[in-house]
Amino acid sequence: MKKYLMKGNEAIAEAAIQAGCRFYFGYPITPSTEIIEYMAQKMQKVGGTFLQAESEIAAIYMVFGAAGAGKRVMTASSSIGISLKQEGISFLAANELPAVIVNITRTGPGLGGLGPSQADYFQAVKGGGHGDYRLIVLAPSSVQEMADLIMDGFDLADLHRNPVMILADGVLGQMMEPVVFHNRKPIEVDKSWATTGAKDRPRNMITSYNLQNEAGEAKALYLENKYKGIKEREQRWEVYRMEDAEYVFVAYGTSARIVKGVVDTLREEGHKVGLIRPITLWPFPEKAFTPIIQKVKGYMVVEMSAGQMVEDVKLNVNGAAPVAFYSRQGGITPQHDEMKEKFYQSFDVRGMRI
Repeated sequence: MKKYLMKGNEAIAEAAIQAGCRFYFGYPITPSTEIIEYMAQKMQKVGGTFLQAESEIAAIYMVFGAAGAGKRVMTASSSIGISLKQEGISFLAANELPAVIVNITRTGPGLGGLGPSQADYFQAVKGGGHGDYRLIVLAPSSVQEMADLIMDGFDLADLHRNPVMILADGVLGQMMEPVVFHNRKPIEVDKSWATTGAKDRPRNMITSYNLQNEAGEAKALYLENKYKGIKEREQRWEVYRMEDAEYVFVAYGTSARIVKGVVDTLREEGHKVGLIRPITLWPFPEKAFTPIIQKVKGYMVVEMSAGQMVEDVKLNVNGAAPVAFYSRQGGITPQHDEMKEKFYQSFDVRGMRI
């Protein structure tokens, strides 16, 4: 199959078009701007609609309108812009509207900087807007996965009638790698709920407003049950050199790419070390830990944040083994030698061959 050398942001945009996305609304912000630039050039050529909104808030409500009409629609931004979209994202989830939202993260809080970060994890997986809701959150670690997970994201959004977020950092958005597009056809789902005009059928109503408490609770319980089903069905992860691992690194995105090199080095030094890389950040891949929980002696979580995913790892390990943490922040990526040294300090295995 033909390979293309592309930036991660470009691969996201092209994959969205090939996945049937025909509506894109957004506002430029570094390090995600190549996505809106690509869509501006290509969307009209495929019969779609591109619009640079006056703000991130306007963009997310344009997404709401297109999603309500049953169309495949996407928006993208970076950290600050995603914060501005949170009210609209909550509305999308409440009304069960499928859409794809891309966050090419940069540092924070506040304006932060343009370097890569993973400090938007809580915002993505815990629900950054108001109310009890969940996004399906996918975390690529290569340009190829940027493309593949966009295609998966649109299918998952339609299948579960739920917004999907692609959470990728600025390194992945800006790096160039070969990518293959697989010419996948979108899944076919019933969208009789969409607001497409009611001349020949009863009208559809899209609203999340509940004046009766009983109706509000019924809707909340319905969504809770839906999320339980997604949690059971959609957990995804990658394992690396886990066949006999006694110590396990846990990392996603760019951090996971770097950790693989650390795992190889520690293996060469005689330590049985492996990696679990969550691909779905929500639902968190609890099933990846179940078969190893009794044999693992320790975990080390690596993040470009002050420590967010580490909380989910601790919840899943549930005290069965110690959980160490290593991080870099402010746009600095994890460092190979520092991670190795942290491993030795945390588990007191220097000089030992496991």
